[in-house]
Amino acid sequence: MPALALLSAVFVVGFEQVVQWKYGATGIIGLTLLTVGIKAKSPAVSSAGAILLTLLVIAPAA
Repeated sequence: MPALALLSAVFVVGFEQVVQWKYGATGIIGLTLLTVGIKAKSPAVSSAGAILLTLLVIAPAA
């Protein structure tokens, strides 16, 4: 199981880096809201994070 935990951690850190590189600080805030909402079982917080990330993805590039 330690290998699975390590692989999971590497994936999460890599995903966060990609989000930050592509969407900047706003992307990290959205990802953090989504993660915190899921862990806290708060639909309002996780929905806010999901909506923020969705808006970043579908918004036209400036």
